[in-house]
Amino acid sequence: MSTTKPPNIYPDADHAPVTSVLLDGDIPYTDHEMDADERVIMALGYKQEFKREFSLWTTFCVSFAVLGLLPSFASTLYYGMGYAGTAGMVWGWIIAMVFIQCVAMSMAELCSAMPTSGGLYYAAAVLAPPGYGPFAAWITGWSNWIGQVTGAPSVDYSLSAMILAAGSIANPEYVPTNWQVFLLTTLIMIIHAVISSMPTKWIATFNSYGSTFNFIALFAVIIAIPAGTKNSPKFLPSKEVWGNITNLTDFPDGVAVLMTFVAVIWTMSGYDSPFHLSEECSNANVASPRAIVMTSGVGGLTGWFLQLVVAYTVLDIDEVMDSSLGQPWASYLLQVMPQKAAMAILALTIICGFSMGQGCMVAASRVTYAYARDDCFPLSRIWKQVNPHTQTPVNAVILNAVLGILMCLLVLAGSTAIGALFSIGAIAQFVAFAVPIAIRVFFVGNRFRRGPWHLGRYGPVIGGIGVSFVLLMVPILCLPSVKGNDLTPDLMNWTCLVYGGPMLAVIIWWVVDARKWFKGPKVNVEHAIHPEQKEDSVVEGVVVDGDNHASESAGSKSLKD
Repeated sequence: MSTTKPPNIYPDADHAPVTSVLLDGDIPYTDHEMDADERVIMALGYKQEFKREFSLWTTFCVSFAVLGLLPSFASTLYYGMGYAGTAGMVWGWIIAMVFIQCVAMSMAELCSAMPTSGGLYYAAAVLAPPGYGPFAAWITGWSNWIGQVTGAPSVDYSLSAMILAAGSIANPEYVPTNWQVFLLTTLIMIIHAVISSMPTKWIATFNSYGSTFNFIALFAVIIAIPAGTKNSPKFLPSKEVWGNITNLTDFPDGVAVLMTFVAVIWTMSGYDSPFHLSEECSNANVASPRAIVMTSGVGGLTGWFLQLVVAYTVLDIDEVMDSSLGQPWASYLLQVMPQKAAMAILALTIICGFSMGQGCMVAASRVTYAYARDDCFPLSRIWKQVNPHTQTPVNAVILNAVLGILMCLLVLAGSTAIGALFSIGAIAQFVAFAVPIAIRVFFVGNRFRRGPWHLGRYGPVIGGIGVSFVLLMVPILCLPSVKGNDLTPDLMNWTCLVYGGPMLAVIIWWVVDARKWFKGPKVNVEHAIHPEQKEDSVVEGVVVDGDNHASESAGSKSLKD
């Protein structure tokens, strides 16, 4: 057992820090020397099970690949341009990004304090008021998992649609069928599952190349479209781009602009990946939060530049939205570029989309592993196994791939049904982001023990702004584009049902059964708590009486083996 000075003792729960990175030591039993990263993860209650082969750069590469700005923009062009036209695109993106950056910075602050693969789920459990930790973790975990597990299928579906759209451009007589889209999506999912099951170092290398290509392709497209457009004049007047809201919904212009945020939110929902990869990252409580903020900041700025390029060059929005190709990005490229140039840019988008889907699969598998480690799922003992050869959670990868393929059967029900995956991903992720941030802002206050990366006194303000944005957007993301007599089943926004249904089932499961056995994150190391005085004290949300017996009180953290 390592020897350090005893932990700080606090007189009551109101003055105790409630995060569990222990600067002065909740001393874990160990039979070997530990580096700084292992001491942090051991203090959080977990054994070091992964090799720390991710750096700040490679972690950023994975999260930027998950963001996949070029393929994400191509996949969600229907929502940005299709709801409010060019003005909705350029104003919607930059306004949403200000608030999304608040969410990202608040998340990074939590990541620095608690760098575990459980991420927001662990933070919600530890930060919640006494007695509410398990329920907060339950809601956060399931919402985050639903968002994560829909990520790769939605990306791979869009990727398949783009590949087949390219086939239609090359051979105008070819018309893709829904079955062909589904089968191609399934093949891509299987390939991504194989890559995600490889050793960590291989995955990190693959994603580094993929993200580098994403960077190059993104900037190449931003330059190539204005330079190579066949239209004359090349650009629309700024007054038309910024001031002309082409409202294609039945709602007022302001609501239509808010509805375009679904494209921004879905695109920017991948910046939590460094949180989930933090147990595989060196210098995690600094590198991981930096990667979160870098991903959100760099992604937001470059994504806006891409919005501007498209907004200034598009000629006919209706033609882009209603093209027989069934893929607005491909339709737009053909409208503004010569066919060979359009095909080249579409090819770049497809390659970037493959890298993005791979990043989504990796991040989702780590989330599944973390939650299975705490027995959240049926048959968790299977999904939480780490493969002894690759040292990666191969079973969790397989589970996600199978579930993703089953979700893609929605392709057979039409574009509206499969489109629900995008809204689900946006809502599910941001609800999961907001819960622990809200607890930290409104319940924890100054008792929050910050990590080395933090927002200082501005943390609660920035977090409050981010949470308010999420509360506004949840109902907006559930709105259909039409209302009244125009609202038919094929135009319905099924997000409230497809996301709300599983979450309602999860809540019912909690009330009926799960609350009896689910106690939040389960630690898997043995701890020794050494109070400095023989009176009841509180150390990290765990009540320690004068006889050195620990009981679970504040928060939900278990100190069992």
